[in-house]
Amino acid sequence: MSAESTKSSTPGPKQVTGIVTSAKMQKTRAVQVVRLERHEKYGKFVRKHTTFKVHDEKEVSREGDTVLIVETRPISKTKRWRLIEVLEKSRYGGVLAVPGAEDSASRAEEEPVAGTDEAQEASSGSSEPAEPAEPAGDEGVTP
Repeated sequence: MSAESTKSSTPGPKQVTGIVTSAKMQKTRAVQVVRLERHEKYGKFVRKHTTFKVHDEKEVSREGDTVLIVETRPISKTKRWRLIEVLEKSRYGGVLAVPGAEDSASRAEEEPVAGTDEAQEASSGSSEPAEPAEPAGDEGVTP
């Protein structure tokens, strides 16, 4: 008999990946796991999420990190999951990722905002301050 045939056919504990949404508790993290489910009537795929309380013994994860968690024995009233590893650290330093925020932040550094002195100087090309424009509609009117 080979060693493989002696193994049981039952699968191991559940493992899922999620994003840490809260790291405000000691040795406990709230991890949000997103899944797609097909709508029963319309057939459209709907995004649903579940938030698990996860035991993080060494406190290595922060908000926004992508983590691998495994189901385990009950550790407390609400904790039934344990952190295995941090798959990806957050690029935003403890702040949850906002889609598109990185692109707009880099553009803000490059281009001056319209209506500011920097934008007027950039468009005129001179270092002298621009003269204020006359109000529209008052031309040729005498009091």
